[in-house]
Amino acid sequence: MSERDPILLFGDLSGKAALVTGASGGLGLHFARLLARYGVAVTLAARRKAALDGACAEIADAGGEAQGLALDVTDARSVREALEGRSFDILVNNAGVSGAARAADLSENEWDQVLDTNLKGVFLVAQAAAQRMRASGRGGAIVNIASILGHRVAGGVSAYAASKAAVIQLTKALALEWARDGIRVNALCPGYIETDINRDFFASEPGQQLIRRIPQRRLGRPEELDGALLLLASQAGSYITGSTIEVDGGHLVSSL
Repeated sequence: MSERDPILLFGDLSGKAALVTGASGGLGLHFARLLARYGVAVTLAARRKAALDGACAEIADAGGEAQGLALDVTDARSVREALEGRSFDILVNNAGVSGAARAADLSENEWDQVLDTNLKGVFLVAQAAAQRMRASGRGGAIVNIASILGHRVAGGVSAYAASKAAVIQLTKALALEWARDGIRVNALCPGYIETDINRDFFASEPGQQLIRRIPQRRLGRPEELDGALLLLASQAGSYITGSTIEVDGGHLVSSL
């Protein structure tokens, strides 16, 4: 392998332990698979452990190490009990919901669901993981999955945009408080990434119109988040904390 081989660049990840929330599908599952390929023992978390069994078996069949964990990020007791006796070097705070609805029609319950999952959940899991990272004396890396909608807005996602903006600011606050404990806290802000969930929408005319507003004129692929995630999780990013990395094909710099 050459000196620039990514396995060498991120080789320190091997033997580490990571918790990935919202890992039953989508980007959470993708991140879990990615870390496992680099030798990380991954714990996939979701509200229903049964939903994780297939993914864990798949990772194990590929030579990785994975286990499932039942975890409701919105419930402090669930978080506390799920992480009891566990210690992680890496946390990928990925659990989230979109809650698409126009602000005038958004119910209080819908607002609470989005903010509880996307913001409160990020804080509860980060707090619990950081406590254990600090107790271990090894520190660790926390990557909060935010969104470019934390920087700019779109119609029909007011609660989501507000929650992701708050996650970005929370990331900076936690990075400041935990830096001396050797805990790095950063945010990854994806743009529009093609997944099974949104593929049909982006094939429609409204979806195609949105794609034409992205400077690269295309959607991102999940694997195009890999470099940023690995950087923030590994010692390659050892002097990066309190930062956000946008991976969006230039969407944030597109003209209004």
